[in-house]
Amino acid sequence: MLESLSEKLESIFKKLRGKGILKEEDIDAALKEVRLALLEADVNFKVVKGFVEKVKTKALGKEVLESLTPGQQVIKIVHSELCELLGGAYTRVHLSPNPPTILMMVGLHGSGKTTTSAKLARLFKKEGRRPMLVAADLQRPAAIEQLVTLGRQIDVPVFASHEARNPVTLCEEAVKKAKVNAQDVVILDTAGRLHIDETLMKELTEIKERVNPKEILFVADSMTGQDAVNIARNFNEQLGIDGIILTKMDGDARGGAALSIRTITGKPIKFIGMGEKIDMLEPFHPDRIASRILGMGDVLTLIEQAEKAYDRKEAEKLQEKILGETFTFEDLKEQLKKLRSMGPIENILGMIPGLGKMKNVSVDEREFVKIEAVINSMTREERRNHHIINGSRRRRIAEGSGTTVTDVNRVVKQYVEMKKMMKMFKGKKGVRLPKILPF
Repeated sequence: MLESLSEKLESIFKKLRGKGILKEEDIDAALKEVRLALLEADVNFKVVKGFVEKVKTKALGKEVLESLTPGQQVIKIVHSELCELLGGAYTRVHLSPNPPTILMMVGLHGSGKTTTSAKLARLFKKEGRRPMLVAADLQRPAAIEQLVTLGRQIDVPVFASHEARNPVTLCEEAVKKAKVNAQDVVILDTAGRLHIDETLMKELTEIKERVNPKEILFVADSMTGQDAVNIARNFNEQLGIDGIILTKMDGDARGGAALSIRTITGKPIKFIGMGEKIDMLEPFHPDRIASRILGMGDVLTLIEQAEKAYDRKEAEKLQEKILGETFTFEDLKEQLKKLRSMGPIENILGMIPGLGKMKNVSVDEREFVKIEAVINSMTREERRNHHIINGSRRRRIAEGSGTTVTDVNRVVKQYVEMKKMMKMFKGKKGVRLPKILPF
């Protein structure tokens, strides 16, 4: 996410940090490079111009130029202005005081609207709410089937009808059904087109007038850059939107849409899609994204994701096993599953300050699959006591897991090294293992 922009900005600010004293021409030169980096990232020209002017005004202040660390002060200003550019503060979805809260999902065909609707429903369900999905895209039969399948996957009811011809009537019936069944959040997955047309807007306007949604959320493919920004602006002018969800952010190395859309539409980004999996939808925190862009990591999001994967009691039980030297291959397998449930490993590394920028750090997800396969091929006794794993057992484990004896040896060696490292914590008073540790 935003990788190329992040790398360019990091290179620019590295030069600034290396200077003990900053002059006006140093700041001018740096901001010229920042301006170019943002334009290359497909950020709207007017947005770039306004951003650079604000940073320059603040960076040329006496308190910056005469400070002990002027380079760091400039970076701090850039971080602050990036936060403002992205929306300032995290904006939640507003819930209706009289349920159900009706959320209307709009956007062009192919933006990821149907999948995002299901992801959003999953988030509400995890918060203890009773969401219902509505398959209101009657233009595409496959969209109905897709939503029904996703709803089954997350155990959320889907209001759908293959016989329905009028999406407005369907949405009205869905809201009535939600009230009867005490569903407190109704998510309308409306139709999209390959482009904005009169028929689409008329249909969406009718749905808006008849069911009166609490919020209209525009779903945009972030990888389309300024196209996504322009389409969002058109939707806002013709329909009126309340927030934006950017999808495919994990593949958006440039970041033009994320950095332009808030300023151009005046509407906040509320969520970002970080992958195809149903659990890969994150609340959009401008300050955290600004930190990621500037290579400062995103520890808060990392901790939040870890807390979702790691239950407090489970974490304490794990700590007892580590300190009591009873950590087995079975425990290792369980921790690997929890680590992978937090999302792609490269995304996790990107949240750790400094680590996400290290070029020599590469993670092959297939290695985790290989380790799991090796552990699965062990007997119960072997998982609990690695000392009994001799040569013949290693050959059997290798054959059973579809790996080589060398692979098995490496897994056993890594486990033994891990156990040695864990011994360092034993006997040290007051030492508590971080709950986000994968092992």
